[in-house]
Amino acid sequence: MTSPSHRRLLKEASELASHPSPHFTAHPVSDSNLYDWHFTLAGPPPPSPYAGGIYHGRIVLPPTYPLRPPSFRFLTPSGRFEVNREICLSISGHHEETWQPAWGIRTALLALRSFMDADAKGQVGGLDVDVSVRRQYAVESRRWVCDVCEGGRSNEEVLREWREVCRAKGVAVDDDDEVQGATANEGTALVEAKSEPVPEREPADTNTNTGTDTAPSQRESGSLPSRDGAPSQVQVQVPSVSSAPAGAAAPAPAPTPTRTTPVQTTTTTTTTTTSRPTTTSDAPWLDRAILGVLVALAFMIVRRFAKSEEY
Repeated sequence: MTSPSHRRLLKEASELASHPSPHFTAHPVSDSNLYDWHFTLAGPPPPSPYAGGIYHGRIVLPPTYPLRPPSFRFLTPSGRFEVNREICLSISGHHEETWQPAWGIRTALLALRSFMDADAKGQVGGLDVDVSVRRQYAVESRRWVCDVCEGGRSNEEVLREWREVCRAKGVAVDDDDEVQGATANEGTALVEAKSEPVPEREPADTNTNTGTDTAPSQRESGSLPSRDGAPSQVQVQVPSVSSAPAGAAAPAPAPTPTRTTPVQTTTTTTTTTTSRPTTTSDAPWLDRAILGVLVALAFMIVRRFAKSEEY
């Protein structure tokens, strides 16, 4: 006589087969043990770092299921959960107080898929690794093979065949799932192709006046910059010198701009020095005039005082 737990597990296995989900598949490892299941789970959709990944794991159910929750562990590296270690979730055996008997394996796998994008925050069995590592694990997970079940098939082969079963039963399979798979398979090759440096083109020869190559001495003289950073006049005149007769051109005008600056500085200095004596030379004459007025005023006062004494 089967136990209520056996009847419940047989019912769930039948329900998963008759109403399949394109995102996961789960089944008992053997017909003799209904309490040990394996699952194959597709990663969350983009922009999740697990998008395109396919992960394999194990579900261990207690004899009193569904009164007590199952435990979960991932066998495929994901960067989110430790490999082959029971993880702590609200639907797992670490939190029996939050488990509800109305939930089942389908509900737990849907929740597990959504929990992958959540932060670990130090939870048991959780990992916090770089996003690039998780993307790399997602690519590698598709080729992972379980040595216990699936008959040596990879995760990608298992999920592809399962999606064909879903289509046969009238279950819609999003095209995005197939695109994610192709993107994950080609992800590494695309990254490497984008990172390859583009070869630089050799500069074309701009000397169209003659059919011969420019002499080494002309190349060196043409590459010299002027003092202000712009190309010098010698560089512009090189083609005409090479095509004109010898002695027809003279590269003499180059030093001309350097002579203008000292002349302007000298003129400014001279103007400043000549203006200073003009203001300082007026001060002694003004002092002498004031002194003369004071002396004349004092002389008139003395003279007036002397006349008043005579009377």
